[in-house]
This record gives sequence, structure tokens and C-alpha cells, in this order.
Amino acid sequence: MNQTETLFNGHYLRVCQRDNWEYAERTNASAAVIVVAVTPDDRLVLVEQFRIPVNARSIEMPAGLVGDLGDGESVETAAQRELIEETGWRAGRIQYLMTGPSSSGLSNEQVAFVRALDLEKIGPGGGDDSEDIIVHEIPRSEAAAWLNARRLEGYSIDPKLYAGLYFIDRNPDGSAA
Repeated sequence: MNQTETLFNGHYLRVCQRDNWEYAERTNASAAVIVVAVTPDDRLVLVEQFRIPVNARSIEMPAGLVGDLGDGESVETAAQRELIEETGWRAGRIQYLMTGPSSSGLSNEQVAFVRALDLEKIGPGGGDDSEDIIVHEIPRSEAAAWLNARRLEGYSIDPKLYAGLYFIDRNPDGSAA
């Protein structure tokens, strides 16, 4: 393996180069987690927020960083924390599904998918003081059409959301959930 050169160190990211390939590393978290959540009345829980890197409002599944509040946080603990903070829903159980790269040609960031089960509404959501999150609860049967309508309106739709839709009913091995 060739030596890695650090090109830039920021507060949360480091830009590196290895074998003439530049890429970003996260320095403030061990991973990210995406929460696949469906309410007891079969509504898909999504969030909307402005994302500076794409300069647009984005529709996503609830998500957040693992370990950004301190070392040793599990994926499941981060998922529960982010689900409550962003949406106001609490999961009775969090089921880990899988972890993989978010963009393997750009970053070393790993993204874990979890399924939130036995949801209970305990608050309004909307994120913390630094966030302005709108919570959407869409009938699952209408999710694809609703997302396409938002896309046509100019929203940024996170493609990982479609993997999350798969994980509502399926496990990573393709078996029924």
C-alpha cells in the first residue's frame, strides 16, 4: 500500500491523497446511520432539510452520525437518538441491517442501515437547535409517487432512501423481514 498524504485538515473532514486519488475522511464520527421507520398506521417517516453541499432542500430517511457526541456510541444508540431528535418517534426495537460505503470513490464514510420497529410518537421532532427539519409521514403505498413529485419540484432526493424502501420488507439477504 502506498503512503497517504493529508492535503487538508478541517474541523470535521480531512482530504487525503493516495495513489493519485483524492478522497475525504470523516474526523468527527465513526459512521453514519440511516433509520428505516414506518409508523403503526403504515406511514413512511421521512425528513426534509436544507443541505448546504447540494444547495437544496433534501428528502431523506432520518439519519445521523454515530459517535459524534462521544466515543463508543453504538449504531443502534445513535439511530434511536437521531430518530427521536429528528422525527419525535421512538423505536421499541432497533434492528441492525448492514453497513457499507456511502460513496466509495469519494469518502471513507460508512453508512449503516437499521430498521426501527414498534414506533411510539413521543415528541414533535424537527431536529436540534442547529437544524430546521420538517417531518413527513407518507402512506407507504404512496411513497414512490410522493418522492417522484418532490423530485420534479426540484427537491434533492437521497438515493439511499430507495435502499431504505427495500429494507422495509426485506433483509440484506433478500429474505422477508
